[in-house]
Formats: sequence, structure tokens, C-alpha cells
Amino acid sequence: MSIQSVIKSIQDIMRKDAGVDGDAQRLSQLVWLLFLKIFDDREKEYELVDNKYKSPLPPELRWRNWAQNPEGMTGDELLDFINNKLFKKLKSLAFSENDDTRGFIVKEVFEDTYNYMKSGTLIRQVINKINEIDFNRQEDKHHFNEIYEHLLKELQSAGNAGEYYTPRPLTKFVVEMVNPKLGEIILDPSCGTGGFLVSALEHIRNSGEIKTAKDEKKLQTSIKGVELKPLPHLLAITNMILHGVETPQQIKRDDMLSRPLREYGPKDRVDVIVANPPFGGVVKDGTEANFPHQKHGRPFPCFVYATA
Repeated sequence: MSIQSVIKSIQDIMRKDAGVDGDAQRLSQLVWLLFLKIFDDREKEYELVDNKYKSPLPPELRWRNWAQNPEGMTGDELLDFINNKLFKKLKSLAFSENDDTRGFIVKEVFEDTYNYMKSGTLIRQVINKINEIDFNRQEDKHHFNEIYEHLLKELQSAGNAGEYYTPRPLTKFVVEMVNPKLGEIILDPSCGTGGFLVSALEHIRNSGEIKTAKDEKKLQTSIKGVELKPLPHLLAITNMILHGVETPQQIKRDDMLSRPLREYGPKDRVDVIVANPPFGGVVKDGTEANFPHQKHGRPFPCFVYATA
């Protein structure tokens, strides 16, 4: 069965569940499950490379130990495990950004993520479908990137005014025009699902500048994004992992406009900004006070965008 068929089957299963209401919840439900599966598949890869690798997750919370067996937990037992153990423990992981980067990312992802499904039997069916995908197999990874783009496009109807997703041809075009280089710090201050940052990664990788593992590490640490809402933030983190960023801790869950302009200093400087402002988004009341006004009364511009 193709990956596209697997994803369609999963969506059909979710439609039967009374707890999932609409496209946004269905996508959110699918993505946290995919995130844990992708995380586990990447851990298998790390274990092959480094026999001393230790997972930041408690053994009982690792995908392989509760979800991988198709004849494993199901029904009320599975639902109780997810609601009362998996989510509670993932949300309370005792990691800071400096302790364990991977553990901190998992904790941050699950802080505002929820299980919407009410049928443990249907959750088991979804999990078994997800287990048909091997994210360490190059062919599956390649095809899933295409399916992931399709899922992101669904946010155009699930979100408001397309604020989550910018079409891939547009992100690619903008990045090509800006032409970022290896070593430059690249920021998307309203990164949504991470489309501009993925395009920047691919652009630099395709430029031939990446010669060594050290270059690749430099590239990964130079990508920075900020996203206010939990669903696109989760999608952005997953998107980064899918595109080879091992620890995407630079994708922050925050509001770029909540910090007064006067507090920004030299350490906050970046070389390149690639972004599509969330025209349909709403900012907190009083945010405009964080930015000074010129004499003619117009707000001082925080970012300047050029269009071709």
C-alpha cells in the first residue's frame, strides 16, 4: 500500500471517532502520533551509529514499547494509557534546553498537544496504519515528504486566511531570490509549519556549500523560527526532523511581537529574514506599544519585506 493510501486510510478511521471535530483536530491528532513514530525511527538510527545512545524518554513512553506491536494495547486500556500516562508524563518531562535537547523538544511539543480521539479501538487502528511507514527507509521518507506537503495544504482550510501554510513554490521562489549562504543566520519570525526554513535548508544543501558534517551542523544551527500557535509549531518541529535537522530547538513557541523592540540587541541579530506575515492572524492587545512611533504617527517597522 502506498503512503498516500495509508494517510487516507488514517483520515477515514479518524472520521469515525466522535472526539475528533474538523480538519484541524484531525490533523493535530495525526501529527502528534506521527511525531512520536518519526522520533522513534530516528532513535533507531542513532542507536546504530552510537551504541551508547540513551533515549531521553522513559522506556514505557517510547513508541516501540507501547505502539509498535499490532496486537498490543487497544480499547479502554490504550485510551487510559494515552490520556493518563503518556500525555501526563511527556508534558512533565524534567528537561531544560541545556540538559537534553531532544527531551526538551518532546516536552515543548506536548505542552499544548491533546488527544482528541475517544475510541481506543480506533486509535489502535490508526497506530497500526502509521506503523506501515518506516521513516528510516529512504523511499518512504521521500514519498512522505510529498504527503506531508499535502497535509500542510489542508491547513489552508483548517486555519484562518492561510496563516499556517505558504505554498511551497512561493517559499522556494522567495528563498532563491534572497539566496542565503552557509554561515548566515536565517530567521522566519512567523514560521508557521516551517516552509520557508525547509526551503532555505534545501537551497543551501543544493548549492554545494555543504562539504563536511561540520558544515551540515553549522547549517542546522543557523535556522531559526518562531511560531505562536501550538499546531503549526508541532508541524514545524516535525517538518524540521523530516528534513534532517536532528535537534530543532531553534524553532521556538513564542510571539515575536510580545518583546519590546528596545530589548533586542546584538545577540538577536540575524543575517536573513524569509517570511510571509500571518495576515489573518490576531496579535495580543497592547502589542503595538512594544514598538516606537515615528513623528508622523506610523509604527516604526520591525521588519522590511521586499517583493519581486
